[in-house]
Amino acid sequence: MSDSLTQGTPSIAVLVPCYNEEASIEAVVRDFKAALPTATIYVYDNNSKDRTSEIARAAGAVVRREPLQGKGNVVRRMFADIEADVYVMVDGDDTYHAPSAGKLVAKLLDEKLDMVNGARVTDWENYRAGHRLGNVMLTTLVTMVFGKRTDDLLSGYRVFSRRFVKSFPVLAGGFEIETELVVHALEMSMPLGEVETPYKDRAPGSVSKLSTF
Repeated sequence: MSDSLTQGTPSIAVLVPCYNEEASIEAVVRDFKAALPTATIYVYDNNSKDRTSEIARAAGAVVRREPLQGKGNVVRRMFADIEADVYVMVDGDDTYHAPSAGKLVAKLLDEKLDMVNGARVTDWENYRAGHRLGNVMLTTLVTMVFGKRTDDLLSGYRVFSRRFVKSFPVLAGGFEIETELVVHALEMSMPLGEVETPYKDRAPGSVSKLSTF
């Protein structure tokens, strides 16, 4: 446990993995700075071909680059590089609800949890049919093995303790990282929680990089 957490002022890092998110990254940085004023916002650019880095930096984020392609590679680098007491990880597509961040962080700290999942609440129109089916199937499978612990296995919005981040052996290269995060917590019997959060469709000009496979 770091000194800042012991003294009652936990340091918070917001981790934003990004690939070609110039249409949305400014809003993400702005909204999370407003929701968590003491946090440092880190945007990790994963070989974007657009102005993601430039826009994120102008919005007030600390911008770094990860040359190995794939979200799992970005998460691996972020977890290794960044020191904090609390880690908020969110996608850079501006679909997740920044004002809920305080609630997720408070639940993690108040209940001494290692991961809090932001379970998406939305109408089904914001999901591709294949993504909906995949999420249901994977969540059901994990429930069968570990019991009912989450309603949204593939959420890209999570809050972690330092213990979780520094013990996590990232093996995935791409978006399968979302499943790894939950399974790691369950295999290690770490305490975890979930908070329902609003979810919206992508901004115009922003394109999903998640393969249905």
